[in-house]
Amino acid sequence: MKYIMTFVWSFLLVTMVNYVTGSIANIQGFDFMGGVIVSVVLSIVVLAISAVIPDEPVADHS
Repeated sequence: MKYIMTFVWSFLLVTMVNYVTGSIANIQGFDFMGGVIVSVVLSIVVLAISAVIPDEPVADHS
């Protein structure tokens, strides 16, 4: 489920950024497939970073 939700959130955020930057730059047309490709790449990066970061708390050595 976390893989699906990671893609959904990255898709929504990348699509929003794609639309807003296109509107600011006054570009006609909306590149949907570009947003999907960037969303997949962003999802893979986020999942890779979450796999590298440990979940366990650091032991207290005091």
